[in-house]
Amino acid sequence: MKLILGSKSPRRKELLAGLGYSFEVRTKDTDESYPDNLDPKAIAAYVVSKKSAALKHELSENEVLVCADTTVVLGENQFGKPIDRNEAITMLQALSNRTHLVITAFSITTREKSVVSSTTTEVTFKSLSIEEITYYIDTYKPFDKAGSYGIQEWIGYVGITKIHGSYTNVVGLPTAEVAAALSVYQFD
Repeated sequence: MKLILGSKSPRRKELLAGLGYSFEVRTKDTDESYPDNLDPKAIAAYVVSKKSAALKHELSENEVLVCADTTVVLGENQFGKPIDRNEAITMLQALSNRTHLVITAFSITTREKSVVSSTTTEVTFKSLSIEEITYYIDTYKPFDKAGSYGIQEWIGYVGITKIHGSYTNVVGLPTAEVAAALSVYQFD
């Protein structure tokens, strides 16, 4: 079998490579919208299903596709990627001194079937000052990250006080779970 990663994310590429897999990256621009009434905890699974469906018809008989989508959930609010600096500031202010959920859904897809799984990690931030928030946003420009932050960057080093669950899930790919799901396949 040949492994395909359906993501442009440099973090997902690094994590999948860190598992020891050789793979090809194949992506397609996909509408990541979801119904307004969808439970925030189900959004990542909904979006990853759309991502894998967009590429499924292009798979050959011997290819396995991995796609993923990450979202941040605080109460009944879902935080995806911020659209601009102001939204990033607002998101980090909301996460400050609170515990939130990071949910990454991933799909394992062949021409015959697609299976979606989700992993949830609890992350707690200390009380973040506006100076810390703006420094981070202006320096690291986290506009491609759900919740406006990367745990593996400065804000994670100084701002996160507790994590319960998978660290790699917060980075963008729950590696232990993905490795277990891929273990049933024999890759070239």
